Amino acid sequence: MPARKSPKGKRATSKPPKLSHLSASGEARMVNVGAKPDQRRRAAAEGRLCCHKQTIKLLKESALPKGDVLTVAKIAGIQAAKMTSQLIPLCHPLPLHHVSVEFQIEADGILIRAETETNGKTGVEMEALTAVSVAALAIYDMCKAVDKAMRIDNIRVVEKIKQ
Repeated sequence: MPARKSPKGKRATSKPPKLSHLSASGEARMVNVGAKPDQRRRAAAEGRLCCHKQTIKLLKESALPKGDVLTVAKIAGIQAAKMTSQLIPLCHPLPLHHVSVEFQIEADGILIRAETETNGKTGVEMEALTAVSVAALAIYDMCKAVDKAMRIDNIRVVEKIKQ
């Protein structure tokens, strides 16, 4: 592993980051957050569904065969955020106080943004990522009959706040 410079300019050896979901013996485990204080936690994630311009035109005209794509995708994303701990094995179940899923239609795709919020002991970025992912999958499912070249790109956390 290459050495890195410390803040004072001296060389320091880098240790790989510890993975919180692994025990000392390398086994998967759920992190114990019981002693952590409850805090207001917010996260936002984004992703993009890339598609043909004709697909965007059909979407804007409400002419896709499966109906109101963005409403269905919004509901799918919100439901998915609420079910994250059932989908991701080591995620803690969280009482979500807010989930939003929004779409920005672009010339050749749809930007998807999800925001999540709770008061709790652990963050809500997995819930935001899950909301974006499932919303994108719902759009894909509803548009696949007219666009075989769609792809889902660049799903990532764009904001994580702990107060």
